[in-house]
Amino acid sequence: MHVLCVAEKPSISKSITQILSGGQFSTRNTTNKFVKNYDFEYHYTNDHYTVTCVSGHLTTHDFFDTHRKWNSCDPFDLFEAPVQVTIPETSKSIERNIFNEAKSADMLMIWTDCDREGEHIGSEIEKVCKRAKRTINVKRARFSAIIAQQIHNAAQHPVNLDRAQADAVEARTILDLKVGAAFTRMQTLVLQRQVKKIEDEKNIVSYGPCQFPTLGFVVARYKDVQTFRPETFWFIYLTLSQPSSSQGDAGETRFTWRRGHLFEYDAALVIYEMMITSGSLARVAKVTKKETKKWKPLPLTTVELQKAGSRLLKLAPKKILDIAEKLYQQGFLSYPRTETDQFDPQFDFASLIDKQKDDPAWGGFATSLSNGDFSRPRNGKNNDKAHPPIHPTGHVSNLAGDDKRVYEFITRRFLASCSKDALGWQTTVEIDYAGEEFYATGLTVLEKNYLVVYPYDKWVNNNIPDFEEGEEFQPSVCELRDGQTTKPNLLTEADLVALMDKNGIGTDATIAQHIDTIITRNYVIERYEGATKYLLPSTLGIGLVEGYNQMGLEKSLDKPILRRETERRMVQVCNGQKSKQDMINQSLEQYKEMFMIAKGNFDKVVTSVRNYLERHGDAAQSRPGGGGGGGGGGGGGGGGDGGGGGRGGGGNGRAGIGGGGGRQGGDGNNGGGPHGGGAPGRGGSSAARAVPIINIPDDGSEEDFQPPPRTSKPPSTRQPPRRPTPPPKPTSRNDDSNQVHCNCGPAVQRTVVKESASKGRLFWTCPNKPGCDFFKWDDDVAGPSNRTIPTKRPFSNRQELSASENEGRRCRCNLTAVRKTVQKESQNKGRMFWICPNSEAARCSFFEWDDEPPRTEPAHDRPPVASGSGSSKPGTCFKSAQVKVVQIRSGPEALGQKKRTIRDQIQARVVRASSVIKKDTGVVNARMTGHLRVQAEVGEVLVEVEDGVHEVVVREGRGEEVFPSLSLEATVLQMSFKPQSVFQEPLYHKLSYCSYITS
Repeated sequence: MHVLCVAEKPSISKSITQILSGGQFSTRNTTNKFVKNYDFEYHYTNDHYTVTCVSGHLTTHDFFDTHRKWNSCDPFDLFEAPVQVTIPETSKSIERNIFNEAKSADMLMIWTDCDREGEHIGSEIEKVCKRAKRTINVKRARFSAIIAQQIHNAAQHPVNLDRAQADAVEARTILDLKVGAAFTRMQTLVLQRQVKKIEDEKNIVSYGPCQFPTLGFVVARYKDVQTFRPETFWFIYLTLSQPSSSQGDAGETRFTWRRGHLFEYDAALVIYEMMITSGSLARVAKVTKKETKKWKPLPLTTVELQKAGSRLLKLAPKKILDIAEKLYQQGFLSYPRTETDQFDPQFDFASLIDKQKDDPAWGGFATSLSNGDFSRPRNGKNNDKAHPPIHPTGHVSNLAGDDKRVYEFITRRFLASCSKDALGWQTTVEIDYAGEEFYATGLTVLEKNYLVVYPYDKWVNNNIPDFEEGEEFQPSVCELRDGQTTKPNLLTEADLVALMDKNGIGTDATIAQHIDTIITRNYVIERYEGATKYLLPSTLGIGLVEGYNQMGLEKSLDKPILRRETERRMVQVCNGQKSKQDMINQSLEQYKEMFMIAKGNFDKVVTSVRNYLERHGDAAQSRPGGGGGGGGGGGGGGGGDGGGGGRGGGGNGRAGIGGGGGRQGGDGNNGGGPHGGGAPGRGGSSAARAVPIINIPDDGSEEDFQPPPRTSKPPSTRQPPRRPTPPPKPTSRNDDSNQVHCNCGPAVQRTVVKESASKGRLFWTCPNKPGCDFFKWDDDVAGPSNRTIPTKRPFSNRQELSASENEGRRCRCNLTAVRKTVQKESQNKGRMFWICPNSEAARCSFFEWDDEPPRTEPAHDRPPVASGSGSSKPGTCFKSAQVKVVQIRSGPEALGQKKRTIRDQIQARVVRASSVIKKDTGVVNARMTGHLRVQAEVGEVLVEVEDGVHEVVVREGRGEEVFPSLSLEATVLQMSFKPQSVFQEPLYHKLSYCSYITS
């Protein structure tokens, strides 16, 4: 019997020939210089074999001439336009060779890659051979690696072609062509008419059903970074300098606060002051010792290879897959496109491990696995029933550069998965210090096992002293420290791969191509920070996404919903649950509806793109182009990834060779033009530029407010500072109007709806999109003065916060005035002036223009202002402000749900220091030091809780605390709780959660 074998690539056909023939074969040239025909006798079946190949897809999809030109029809008509399947000129020689060889063959055996795309290429080969000989028997060889055992098994046990998978690819190709061409023509034609930069540079603004959701992920993360506002939190830092025998002299054990951190400064302060005034020692409440494991890695899938390779090897996902594909074709790796992360029960590990024994780097480890240290790999959750996880199929020692790094990672990963989990001994110590719980965890690594060969994972010893339950000790450091929530990073390629996989955008084999597409078309720009590459949307990319988002569509074109549903229908076609035509019809109806909505609201896209291109037109870093045309018909005539021009836009191809078409793997984007709009280029134009990360200004004034100083290194003292500096409370209201203004005009108030620590919090922002990026929290806007005097800070330091060149300007309160800038639309906009530094409620009538000479007398000639109550000193003024507690919050806002019973009477001391108060205007800077003053008589009950069991009582009267150059009044309160009271923990926080009113 004469068997015609057709492989997907020239390299595969030669490898198959060498294995099946045992090296005894003859070679015939063809009219295509890259394609050879190999003839030999296959002795296992006594058949005559001819092995040849294609080069990716043989065919391409395109519109007929009536719809091919850009202005030949309304873009909407492309959804219903007929599609023709043709063989491009570059593939004609390959087609003729297969046609001629099939005439004398009895059986066609297809040796394309065993995935969806391979099944579709196989169906294309079948059609050509059936035209040559209708009676030819068609079979399919299934294999996962170019190794002798699998190749012989595939030749001796061929199966039928999976036509359902071929139909799914055919349906997706038609959809991508129609959807991509319709949207690309619509948005390109409109934007070229209405946006000058796009018109001048003749940019094609391409659209792809996978390309735009991928871009949407990048833009969404960029917006998260841009709009992020750090929030200050407070935590208790507790350490013990008592080294264990293995820690050495410098050993220090840090205990983690069980609460983590608090966003309420007053709550954290109350707890902290209770602790440092309790006089108690820390007591070891519990010591837990147990064996622990660090799990070895799961078997390697395509998505995990792209993610881990990008993160660990710093290579682009597409490059990683290209290298893995090359190593597969050379017989060193198994098939690199697989979703499976579990090996079959009959998998032969021993022979593969034996091949690695001679390697100088990991040969010794492979030998140990063969000598008894082998442990079967863990099973993941996925099995596509087509290919095993990626693993080495042979040993190679002459690789270099990135090829060597990728091969080494895959081999080490395989050997690690065949080893044992790392073992360790974990000690957890829980302590109680003044009622607060802390813990520390120590680790001793006992057996490294897989870590010996897999350096990409880290697990190190963390030794702590040997504590015993009931032991008491004095902490070396106990401090109330502050920190800030950290902004998210821009997406890396590994992050983007994970998002696309999670949301069903593309397949494990095409994800890398989609990422490369949005970079090639300059919708996304690569930016390095050190060795890490981040993805930043260009001005054109973010303008398009923002414009579509403003339409308010649930299934927006830049969201993954539509493509995810298309991918789900593809799976249904593959499983025989849906026909090819049903998939096409259902998906087209969805996209047609979106097209009409987008077309009717496309002015939003035009406005957004125009604003971004004009606003950021001089961005420092720019990348050219607005996205050129995509490859037509699965790679068109370019033969490489994404093809060349193509005739209308079929998809991005897998690597082909010579003049053959690439494999379809992506969006059918541009379409419609005589050559699909041309190949995308990286040089020349400026429409797509990097969007700079904008620093959001606090307000319109020139004052520069700094956050409270951080403790860079904990002091090794047993008694930390009594009162940490509370956070400043800046204001962003316009000084000459109650209206909050941004840089463009009146701001608008919004509410945080995203799940975060700030959910439900009000803020002010610019109403224009895109606007000036103004942002202010509402409680900062409505709060008192924007100057903060840290506790124990000399009053003279306040002068540093004002302009030093005008030290003579002092207000009628004898305080250093502050300089601000007029922001309100008027003839004085931009003019600077001087006013009293106090809040609006307490501000005196002092006002002077900065460009006019001072009108007030020098400070040293000004008489002191009398105090309203308490002490009186030059430069200070006071008035009693009656303040009463009107509400105590409970439940989740009380920072805990745990109920406790009070065993003994508890008294918690809380100090509330007032700020400077002017006698004729009321409270000034009520939160200047982070404290509030409560005016009350000794013994007066301020709050009685509903059940009447416990109450807050003033135990001490008003006192006085003296600062350098400043006298402040203070009220010392104590909360008293009766024994056996049951309360929602932590009750002693509740005074910090009170709402205050002044009278």
